[in-house]
Amino acid sequence: MNAMTKSAADLRRAARDHIRVPRLETPFHDRLMAISEVNDWYNWAGYKAPHSLTDGELEYFAIRSTAALFDISPMVKYRITGPDAERYLNRLTLRDVRKLGVNRVHYTAWCDDHGHVLDDGTLFRLGVEEFRLCCQERHLPWLLDSAFGFIVDIREETEEIAGLALQGPTSYAVLRDAGFAGMERLKPFDIATFPHEGGEVTISRTGFTGDLGYELFVPRARALSLWDRLWTAGALHAIRAIGYGALNQTRIEAGFIVANADFMTAEAALRADRVRMPDEIGLDWLVDPDKPNFNGRRAILDARRNQTLKHILVGLEIEGNISAEHAIVYHRQKHEAGLVTAAIWSPTAKRNIAIASLERPYGSKFTNDLWVEIYAMRELKYQKMMKRAKIVPRPFVKLARRTATPPGLK
Repeated sequence: MNAMTKSAADLRRAARDHIRVPRLETPFHDRLMAISEVNDWYNWAGYKAPHSLTDGELEYFAIRSTAALFDISPMVKYRITGPDAERYLNRLTLRDVRKLGVNRVHYTAWCDDHGHVLDDGTLFRLGVEEFRLCCQERHLPWLLDSAFGFIVDIREETEEIAGLALQGPTSYAVLRDAGFAGMERLKPFDIATFPHEGGEVTISRTGFTGDLGYELFVPRARALSLWDRLWTAGALHAIRAIGYGALNQTRIEAGFIVANADFMTAEAALRADRVRMPDEIGLDWLVDPDKPNFNGRRAILDARRNQTLKHILVGLEIEGNISAEHAIVYHRQKHEAGLVTAAIWSPTAKRNIAIASLERPYGSKFTNDLWVEIYAMRELKYQKMMKRAKIVPRPFVKLARRTATPPGLK
């Protein structure tokens, strides 16, 4: 009896301790805390991350008008090395890794054997046999299981490597004035390394905003000195630190998707009908059917051939200016067609835009007479509104400076 009582007490204590465990702090947390005015934090992969730091609108316009600094350290990062690293990643992911040159990045995704997307992310080729895979969710058991038969080393380096996204039209000028000479030669998806504090910082011309931008990776010990270097150089270029709220607005404008927001990953989905194939979330262009076999290849190609795809992800333009986030989409105002997964009033496009997951044939065969059901709070009462929606191409906002090489010298 005493043993049973002690066991129950231990369980209760463990439950309390679990609640008390604080979120992990990123290497840049001290700098973020020093400038935070609103104490608006959220959980990103177990880390304490800012949803906003000052004013959400000012943070959004920093991305689109000047330069914005965003802490991407919580992004899950895997270092994959060894003589079979290329062959292993080619087996794992949808795109042909043999076409990815050294010091280049590409966007990719990977699936289970049924062709359902496990996650999407960016693959950095740092050397002939050296890669970094960045993604939203943790997949180490899956990656290790998939490595059977390959001579490859896989380890997570999320805590070891700090990351910053520097985005916006003056982002190049900030890097130039910070002393990173030669940045003007970087084309989109290029990688370069630069000396920093007796070590190196890796900079790629990548980002999640659809704007001119860069991502910087540095060992944790040199994180704060990198922040200070950028912050000092950015003072004359109106640099501003931002949270996820502003970044999310710009990624919607760019038409980018987020795992477990715009689609459920195969490992996170609890219901069989919630999983998605690449073609069902707009990632059909990633699939290279001509490369050697990869996870899910047969299922993906069979679904295309047999026309058994059940969903489609579309961009919507909606009348009015009230965001339709999580609104239900209807055909002819009566047949439920799908759900809006992300939506904003776009300050740059001056349009009410959304990303929606629709059940075929809606969005493929039936593309007209679509409506969204929006509930807006009006003086302590919800008002139901049916607003017209039309399917439009993504991205909603396309900026020439994103791909201009050399970038604008502002």
